[in-house]
Amino acid sequence: MVNYSLNVTEIVMHKKKLRMKVFKIFLLKIVQFYQIGISPWIGKHCRYIPSCSDYMIQSLTTYNLYRAILIIFKRIIRCHPWGSSGYDPIK
Repeated sequence: MVNYSLNVTEIVMHKKKLRMKVFKIFLLKIVQFYQIGISPWIGKHCRYIPSCSDYMIQSLTTYNLYRAILIIFKRIIRCHPWGSSGYDPIK
């Protein structure tokens, strides 16, 4: 007979990882909707290459959710009229 019992902490961690994955997918879909539906109407005024939306997709697919949000937040803070511009890859 096989014992399939899981302890409570394993179940909680599994649920937390599942919620993070669902939230990541939700954020990715929002950015894709922005790229397809909103960005063509606004126009391309990006100071950096890749654009902030591409940068967000790359960071969400590369890093965990917390680190990706921190990286995205730092990028958006750097994007202002007196800031630098040019090629800015994810580090």
